[in-house]
Amino acid sequence: MSHLYPSKIPFWVKWIFPRLIYNYPDDNKTVYLSFDDGPTPEVTPWVLDVLKREQVKAVFFCVGHQIEKHPDIFKQIIAAGHRIGNHTYQHENGWQTSTVKYVESLKQTEQIINQYTTSSKYFRPPYGRITPKQIKLLQQADYKIIMWSLLSGDFSSKLDPVQALAYLKRHSRPGDIVVFHDSRKAFEKTKTILPEYIADLKNRGFIFQSL
Repeated sequence: MSHLYPSKIPFWVKWIFPRLIYNYPDDNKTVYLSFDDGPTPEVTPWVLDVLKREQVKAVFFCVGHQIEKHPDIFKQIIAAGHRIGNHTYQHENGWQTSTVKYVESLKQTEQIINQYTTSSKYFRPPYGRITPKQIKLLQQADYKIIMWSLLSGDFSSKLDPVQALAYLKRHSRPGDIVVFHDSRKAFEKTKTILPEYIADLKNRGFIFQSL
């Protein structure tokens, strides 16, 4: 499984980019769930229903143009008490986007978010790809750049969801930030993995909090 998802973030990434946030270690067996790429019809409401049933709060890193297309679903996320994060306007890859355009994309999304709620100043780079110059400018603008310590792999066509669930159960540690996706691409795997993952961690004494 080491060459497939899900995966813990490589140690060398933390070494190169030490000022980014990968986890929040603590003694309370806390895990932080996050969802990228929404809001998405059918998918995001399903995720919200699961989280409501399990009384779990999470952070949703939303794409600006998805918010524009589906404002009512975005409002549902806010009404449910989840934290909102910024995931660029068009899901831009920071390695393939100029710094000027990348920052403009983030600001455009922040303006959209601010139409509905106060921006949390939490940002996750799509694909985890961001340059040192982009990092510097975002941090100067008071953004917290949230990476992850555990990736569910719900978006991977190569991954069996049963394997993914077993991996998540085995590797979850206190303070982990875990990435899921509320996207159509990930939905079939998310439906299998998410409810059982939450139930398993709760049975083992873990608690869930928003970032």
